[in-house]
Amino acid sequence: MRTVLPFFKRGITITILWLTSMILLPLILLIATALQLSASDIWAIMSSERVVASIWLSFKMAFFATIVNVIFGFLLAWVLVRYHFGGKGLINAFIDLPFALPTAVAGIALASLYAPTGFIGSFLESIGIHIAYTPSGITVALIFVSLPFVVRAIQPVLANLDPSYEEAANILGASQWTTLTRVIIPSLLPAIIGGAGMGFARSLGEYGSVIFIAGNVPLVSEIAPLIIMSKLDLYDVQGASVVALLMISISFILIFCINALQWKVGNKMTQVK
Repeated sequence: MRTVLPFFKRGITITILWLTSMILLPLILLIATALQLSASDIWAIMSSERVVASIWLSFKMAFFATIVNVIFGFLLAWVLVRYHFGGKGLINAFIDLPFALPTAVAGIALASLYAPTGFIGSFLESIGIHIAYTPSGITVALIFVSLPFVVRAIQPVLANLDPSYEEAANILGASQWTTLTRVIIPSLLPAIIGGAGMGFARSLGEYGSVIFIAGNVPLVSEIAPLIIMSKLDLYDVQGASVVALLMISISFILIFCINALQWKVGNKMTQVK
């Protein structure tokens, strides 16, 4: 069988060289830099209260942002696929805006909007809700930067979903809620998991949009990327590498589990079909 791109050996060689130079070598250098410290120093950095609090905050806020994006990302994808209305193309383009907008600009805009004197922040302040310069502000920033991953993962799968399944469910007397939860969502589950995983990973590494709205108070609203940048500002490259390596290790385990779950669900659906 002939393929469009011939020469398997050359192709796999280029692939391996590219992945090695772009991913593997930087990771090896990161590990080598961290290992310049003694085991006791590495443990002292990893177990310090400030580092543990920042990593916990990063993962917690990324999780909350992912849950919100899964719900509203599904609704956005549904509206864009199933309905036709004026301005649909404009809304569709706005979803990709976080991809093109510099994260620092997004952070400044969000901080201005949700600050106590901002357009939305002033109203929220009047009812006792504080967003800017709190952990809630981190969640808002992460929702902004990671929403497109969820929408764009669900949208094409939903567009290609065979409507005959929904028609069959209606003919059999299923309610709209039953059709949604037992027919549509299970069919979209691998895409939802994949989009959620990409959005979660994007949220973990976000820095530019967060620092302007978080407040950056140690042990309260300080994220792990800020810890890394703070150590680099003090020329503590080894310490920054230790924190980065710890975060990468935890992220890799979580993303591996998400990918395994996505594969398991997709494989199960294939067997059912």
